[in-house]
Amino acid sequence: MTDPPATPAIESAAAEPHDIVLSTGESPAPERQPGSKPRRRFRLSLKLLAFAAVLYYFVVPLIPDFRNAWIELQRVEPVLLIVGLALELIALYCYAPLMKAALGEAGLPLSLGRLFRIQMSTRALSSIVPGGSAASSALGYRLMTLSGVAGPDAGFALATVGLGSAVILNMILWCGLIVSIPARGVNPIYGSAALAGVIVMGLAAVLVFGLMEGQGRSERVLRWIAKKFRMDDDKAATVLHRVAERLEQLISDKQMLGRVAFWAALNWLFDAAALWIFLRAFGISMDIDALIISFGIANVLAAIPITPGGLGYVDTSYIGMLAGFGAGPRKAALGVASYRFAQFFFPILLGGILYLSLRVGPWSIGRRERLIRLRDLAEEETRRGESKIDFQLRFPTRDDTGELLRPPHRDESAQLGPSAAAIKRQQERFHQWRRNRRR
Repeated sequence: MTDPPATPAIESAAAEPHDIVLSTGESPAPERQPGSKPRRRFRLSLKLLAFAAVLYYFVVPLIPDFRNAWIELQRVEPVLLIVGLALELIALYCYAPLMKAALGEAGLPLSLGRLFRIQMSTRALSSIVPGGSAASSALGYRLMTLSGVAGPDAGFALATVGLGSAVILNMILWCGLIVSIPARGVNPIYGSAALAGVIVMGLAAVLVFGLMEGQGRSERVLRWIAKKFRMDDDKAATVLHRVAERLEQLISDKQMLGRVAFWAALNWLFDAAALWIFLRAFGISMDIDALIISFGIANVLAAIPITPGGLGYVDTSYIGMLAGFGAGPRKAALGVASYRFAQFFFPILLGGILYLSLRVGPWSIGRRERLIRLRDLAEEETRRGESKIDFQLRFPTRDDTGELLRPPHRDESAQLGPSAAAIKRQQERFHQWRRNRRR
């Protein structure tokens, strides 16, 4: 079955980010609703309070141990530090084939080297802009479209990679919990955080799959939760519908699902292996289940947009959980610091250099005159203040008939698409949801 032609509304929606993400400083900032500034200040205050609490309860008690850190530094194994850095680079490289898998045939013109440079550029930008900003997604979209990828394909791939990577991370964390809790019991250090995470993710999964099955009850529950937390229930419902539809798009293409899951799993596992090696360099040997739980919870926390890359609170959560599993706080602090240098700070430097290679030199990107300096781009996107959710909402998941959109360049011989009955059910659910929103 062939894909339906894109409607003018879809083309304009997909092209809109390309115009806005030019980062020339001439585009106006998006309009803000009345009363948004007090709400933003309130949220900022909550984030600052949470950050201060983490510092007070986790960092301050460790300060006396830092005085003896020089002794531990003299005992470090430099070879293991190099191996850890190499593993982290492999983990970062896995993002290139992961993105290529999500692009499908639309990514054939792009080499893995070009995709790696694009991914590292976006990684560097995401580490220097406020948490929750859509700057890195916008830059990735812009670089891929300038490289010849169609706008709908780029938007689909960005959403698919983010969703697939998050799902795989939670599966890895749950596997670690399943192995660890029967053998160790519920450790008080991570027990409450893990239980809360499982409950939240379980509730999200129930709501998402409920929406995929067209259950109006799931949307009513979501709206009730949103109103209790004083959130926009219409926007929350739209966001979760998009997540459900993106997941349905991914599941419907088994080959793409397998490739995305494989490369996302490799990315997380190499990243976790790098953490283990950095800890081993300072004489810490962690059991696999303890490492997976600490790694999984810390990276789930990193998704909370408080600081770029979770800087500060993610580091202290690593140290606290590793110490709870028996690692010395001083050694754990040094091991985590070396790991975070390779995982957070080093990609900023490398990504900046690779972004420069996209702007100038023999391997520069086409229409490179439309790219500005990374620092100027960070300032522009910070001023714009667009969130990741708002960016993703620009890309439709269905056409006007209610059928799920697919990347237009997929392999028809490997994936024939849903049946006519399945398409009809999708359209009926879509129209029912749209009628409910208008009431």
